Amino acid sequence: MRTPVSTYRLQIRRGFTLFDAAETVPYLHSLGVDWVYLSPVLTAEQGSDHGYDVTDPSAVDPERGGPEGLAAVSKAARAAGMGVLIDIVPNHVGVATPVQNPWWWSLLKEGRQSRYAEAFDVDWDLAGGRIRLPILGSDDDLDQLEIKDGELRYYDHRFPLADGSYTEGDSPRDVHARQHYELMGWRRADNELNYRRFFAVNTLAGVRVEIPAVFDEAHQEVVRWFREGLADGLRIDHPDGLADPEGYLRRLREATGGAYLLVEKILEPGEQLPASFECEGTTGYDALADVDRVLVDPSGQPALDRLDASLRGGEPADYEDMIRGTKRRITDGILHSEILRLARLVPGDAGLSADAAADAIAEIIAAFPVYRTYLPEGAEVLKEACELAARRRPELDQAIQALQPLLLDTDLELARRFQQTSGMVMAKGVEDTAFFRYNRLGTLTEVGADPTEFAVEPGEFHARMARRQAELPLSMTTLSTHDTKRSEDTRARISVLSEVAGEWEKALNRLRELAPLPDGPLSALLWQAIAGAWPASRERLQYYALKAAREAGNSTNWTDPDPAFEEKLAAAVDAAFDNPAVRAEVESLVELLEPHGASNSLAAKLVQLTMPGVPDVYQGTEFWDRSLTDPDNRRPFSFDDRRAALEQLDAGDLPPSFTDERTKLLVTSRALRLRRDRPELFAGYRPVQASGPAAGHLLAFHRGTPVAPGAVTLATRLPYGLEQSGGWRDTAVELETAMKDELTGAGFGPGTVKITDILRTYPVALLVPQTAVTQTGGKS
Repeated sequence: MRTPVSTYRLQIRRGFTLFDAAETVPYLHSLGVDWVYLSPVLTAEQGSDHGYDVTDPSAVDPERGGPEGLAAVSKAARAAGMGVLIDIVPNHVGVATPVQNPWWWSLLKEGRQSRYAEAFDVDWDLAGGRIRLPILGSDDDLDQLEIKDGELRYYDHRFPLADGSYTEGDSPRDVHARQHYELMGWRRADNELNYRRFFAVNTLAGVRVEIPAVFDEAHQEVVRWFREGLADGLRIDHPDGLADPEGYLRRLREATGGAYLLVEKILEPGEQLPASFECEGTTGYDALADVDRVLVDPSGQPALDRLDASLRGGEPADYEDMIRGTKRRITDGILHSEILRLARLVPGDAGLSADAAADAIAEIIAAFPVYRTYLPEGAEVLKEACELAARRRPELDQAIQALQPLLLDTDLELARRFQQTSGMVMAKGVEDTAFFRYNRLGTLTEVGADPTEFAVEPGEFHARMARRQAELPLSMTTLSTHDTKRSEDTRARISVLSEVAGEWEKALNRLRELAPLPDGPLSALLWQAIAGAWPASRERLQYYALKAAREAGNSTNWTDPDPAFEEKLAAAVDAAFDNPAVRAEVESLVELLEPHGASNSLAAKLVQLTMPGVPDVYQGTEFWDRSLTDPDNRRPFSFDDRRAALEQLDAGDLPPSFTDERTKLLVTSRALRLRRDRPELFAGYRPVQASGPAAGHLLAFHRGTPVAPGAVTLATRLPYGLEQSGGWRDTAVELETAMKDELTGAGFGPGTVKITDILRTYPVALLVPQTAVTQTGGKS
């Protein structure tokens, strides 16, 4: 198996095709990247910027460059000695425009007789053999249907007609009644939908890849990539949605000839990737959480907790109670149709009414501490969730007792489907709701993290890294992705608030007075985001504010927006640009945070690039990237600027200040080159302990082994506190051998070396034994 040393994620779309990606390969190789990492490239909904709505799995998307584009990327990568990792989407396909999806079009036209009927996860019996499509504004809109060119039309929506279902002169309503599908008002989807989706997205229909014939047809193009040597590895999107993730990975490993595989799997604190999964690890959200928290000041928690409580009327946020409520909001709302489907699978002899079964199932799911189980693995988790649900709702105890053995029986469809459903509720109830409500420090509410874990001390961080080195050395690490709520540099700046909680409280109070918003927790979220992303365009911040408010669902929401509140929200964002007092307050706060945020950014980047695992660099983040949630984190950027800056660095023009964004490029390129060119310098892991008055402000580790010196990473943590306490002073480290900093070229050691000497120019250093070959290819 070929495995990567590092990857660089590229978002492939109509505006940046596979041919464009091929042209970037020389720059990526110069940057030090080992593998090119591509977002989904199979044919997707026309105009899709993300590619997760695949409409035809049999071909590379023409809009993205087609098969010729993929061949061009692979050829360029091979010429540079690089590998290719590609993101694939096995759980669902895009059905927003049925005519673009041959499988879905066949299903709608032929119903249960379609050769693709078994590919989709439809409860046909619920709707009398028809598939329900929540397309209409309301059911009254059936009068708006038309027959045109042999199709049923609803405005711009096109649907096929079953053979023999239309005769000239028939009314569209009557023709609709003869189809294998039923168009219905979109609001009915929450309770009456009868096909599995991706989360609550009606335009993404679940696919049953656990069926061998479906797997084979869905993966024929993917298998070709490996047969023809176009790809080296795969990133598997949302495996938790599959009926049998373990079986899927086993089959995929075989089909690809034993290729490198990663899963987009969210691991909750303490949760382990199932040992039965045939893959090398996850896409790195668990690593992101560790890096973020070691740069958060634990002493700031009491003040931020008090501030958060004051914004909630004096009551502190109870996160466990909050997510129980947000999960029930999802089970009783946008995913209620999935809960009702589970209830319909409960055997009649269980003695439960449909309502009692649905309520108990929802309560059990709401008590889940992880996304899902993989029975028989995780059986104890399910039992504990049942116990917690019964304690919370004693009146449901009998129903829960009746359900537990059924949910543990993997021979039952109920148990299998329950496992697919719990992850949906976790994602929508926690990531997409609670993470916009629990706002004491925005850094903590990131995908894959537990926001109740406020900070991690260096000792615990080192313990986690040692485990990673021992157990998941080929798992990906990341700081930013196309799914993160805030980019790495936005979070790095927000993390400084943990060091300046008093100043933050004063600033927030002034901002709330100058630009009132009748939702205290949301106001904290909003002004943290603005401070973290500043300077940002009005359009970007307005979009983020509206999305955050609707996701939180406290003062407005997606289905029934509150125009009055949203007007106040928009006015608050506008005030940051139009009200001199508000703008001055924002800029004053950013001025306080910025240098320390930059220090945090460099620390996070170097730590992530040199810690155990396979580091990924998300496109463009070798410069400052202060993005917010999608689609903001998919904005266009300039490779030309980065290429030119890298040439300057290589010519010896080093940034004089760490606040210069070229410093981040310096850190990224030197770390990536060293990892690629001298992998033996990253063969182990052990902490490096500093001595002296500021020892707690240094995060340092050695990647060598007991018999061979390796690279040493030194990074500043809690930079504001370090500055306030008088700097490094006599803080020092012991270097076992003479070493050279890859960033500055300065030499140090052996012996006791003061940190102030090593970190004189930048807040981070990457030390290499003097006898090692450096990234420039010469001897030190």
